[in-house]
Amino acid sequence: MRMNIGELITAMITPFKNNLEVDYAAVEKVANHLADNGTDAILVAGTTGESPTLTHEEELEILKTVKNTVGNRVKVIMGAGSNSTKTAVEMSIKVDKIGVDAILSVVPYYNKPSQKGLIEHFSQIADAVDVPILLYNIPGRTGINMQAETMAELAHKHQNIAGVKQSNPDLDLVTEIAIKTPDDFVIYSGDDSLTLPMLSLGAYGVVSVCSHLIGKEIKKMITEFKKGNVQEATEIQHKCYPLFKALFMAPNPTPLKTAMQQIGLAKDFLRPPLVGLSEEEKNKLKNILDTYQKVMN
Repeated sequence: MRMNIGELITAMITPFKNNLEVDYAAVEKVANHLADNGTDAILVAGTTGESPTLTHEEELEILKTVKNTVGNRVKVIMGAGSNSTKTAVEMSIKVDKIGVDAILSVVPYYNKPSQKGLIEHFSQIADAVDVPILLYNIPGRTGINMQAETMAELAHKHQNIAGVKQSNPDLDLVTEIAIKTPDDFVIYSGDDSLTLPMLSLGAYGVVSVCSHLIGKEIKKMITEFKKGNVQEATEIQHKCYPLFKALFMAPNPTPLKTAMQQIGLAKDFLRPPLVGLSEEEKNKLKNILDTYQKVMN
């Protein structure tokens, strides 16, 4: 395996104060909660962390805060991608110097490069740092889909291109990635609800949103599946499924932040253009959370 960052990665929220400044005390609280509840690695400044509205200085300060908080209890990953190759390279170098266990690097968004352009983009990043790189394929946000052949070429060319967060419901593509990439290239589901089916096709784990709330249950699902207890893993999936879907009733991380406030772990402040849930949506989410607790108890 090209990197060892565990099976359950949590894409951590960025807590804000009511003035929308980063709440670093809450960052510590959430990081401790994740480290104590099944998470193997914390991803800082991903989509769930509202990276589009964070400054690079804030991202690096959050990274340092999380690292100081969790110590060696869990791995730490940083979202260091950009649609500018130059910016992605520079940010990756800075993050590598601070020290992380891996970098998450998103497919360039908005400018819609070709597959050849993707190879050039990620090759420049891989050549600039030694830290393992987890590609991030999320066509719903970037406008393009990285093909299995592209991932395979990158993985064969660069030893530190170590895996992919696959946020694409195309399960045939997961199979193609598993077949075409080296055996030590790791695939992570980028969607909680698709973790179990992706595991059956060769994925290793998940970059999760829902693990803020049910990390131990998601970790158990992965463990039971890999032990061969498919029925038990499936039962966990079925119980968790309504919650998986509820956390995407509005743009991520809006529902998650509401849920975190409802259970007392963080406030639900969001930076524009994201806005909070309506009262009707809040009540719906609370009912789903309450039902989940009853089902699991």
